[in-house]
Amino acid sequence: MKSATVSAFALSTLLFSASVSFAQELATKDRIGLADAPKSLVVRLTNDSPNNADPVIAEGYQKLFVDFIKKHPDWKLQLQFMSSDIGTEQAKMLEQAKAGNAPDCAAVDSFVLSQFMVNNVLADFTPYFSKEEVDDLFPFIRSGITDKDQKVRAWWWDTDLRVLYRNKSIVADAPQTWDDLKKAALASTKEGMEGVLFNGGRWEGTTFDWLANYWALGGKLVDDSGKPVFGEGENKEKFLKALNYFKDLVDSGAAPKRVSTIANYDDMNAAAAAATTALFIGGNWQYAQLKATLDEDEFNNWTFSPIPGPSADQRSTGTGGWTIASFSKDKDKIEMCANLAREVYMGPANALQQQLPTRKSLFDKYEVFSTEANKTFAKALVDGQARPGVPIYPEISNQIQIMMGDVLSGTKKPEDALNAAFNAALEAYKRL
Repeated sequence: MKSATVSAFALSTLLFSASVSFAQELATKDRIGLADAPKSLVVRLTNDSPNNADPVIAEGYQKLFVDFIKKHPDWKLQLQFMSSDIGTEQAKMLEQAKAGNAPDCAAVDSFVLSQFMVNNVLADFTPYFSKEEVDDLFPFIRSGITDKDQKVRAWWWDTDLRVLYRNKSIVADAPQTWDDLKKAALASTKEGMEGVLFNGGRWEGTTFDWLANYWALGGKLVDDSGKPVFGEGENKEKFLKALNYFKDLVDSGAAPKRVSTIANYDDMNAAAAAATTALFIGGNWQYAQLKATLDEDEFNNWTFSPIPGPSADQRSTGTGGWTIASFSKDKDKIEMCANLAREVYMGPANALQQQLPTRKSLFDKYEVFSTEANKTFAKALVDGQARPGVPIYPEISNQIQIMMGDVLSGTKKPEDALNAAFNAALEAYKRL
């Protein structure tokens, strides 16, 4: 009997070893699939991949990728990974695409997707996604991935939004208006806090987070042709109103002067962990980060609410996220890239990283999105606003970042800074 037991154990060990060996053969640092697979797809990704810095997330992605390639055994994925300098990486990839040597399939940031579209470097995904799948997307997502001919040029698989976080033990009620937020922030300073924190340094987050205030007023960055209009007429008035609101937060002490140097959402998490702030404007993904960082009792003090508007019924929130797109002219490679977007990213990757899905039905499909927090995020997404899908947007953002630094630091008066930003954006527009 002992001999039979040993034999059974030896067999199970052998099978396990074979299974591990097979899995390892299918997954290396830069390849998913058998090395001698007849078909190859070059894929360039961010850390939303087996290259994630979190070992648990990395392992989860590797499993998703291995399961995917098992369904497509004739293929191997040759993986390339972007650095954390996303702006530079995306610009480099656009130049490669224009020259005809971009990867077959890649992650494209939603806020620069329009640049790839106008340069006609993206393959057509329309045949590979059903009308039902497209119709299930949130409106801003659907419009973001379709070109003027209504062809699907990428698959936008995850999104996010900005909210106001607050420590309930210090700020009991959710501020509904700009005035409410200023009063709550000033009151928090009397409790030893440094007031409300937000991005004000030189990076895209500064522009995007602040734009919610401008959009809440009904302001527009560009007209229907894509030309900048934020510095003229009613748009200029609304722009200055939203800009002066942030300036007043700093001038009054409701926000610390150091916001002009904050260029990373991690700074807000650190301040929450250090108990130096009770209010900050951040992304929905930070809720899970706070839960992982703070002690349970401390985390239970934190909640979130919509970003306050000029009045309680004027609200907006910026929504971003990542897409998967193909640069190939090979039909089989385009279809394989679309398969990757659907089978790995559209749902499974959302659940793995708790990144908000772009299809409404997926909130019901995955249990992780059934929490009260994620249900609240889903409701807010209906009114989300994406950055305008026009080629000039990156330069508009750049100029707003410069403007915000000048205004919050007191280097320039708001109107002078706005005029400089608008004129620079117009000059850049003429060069397009």
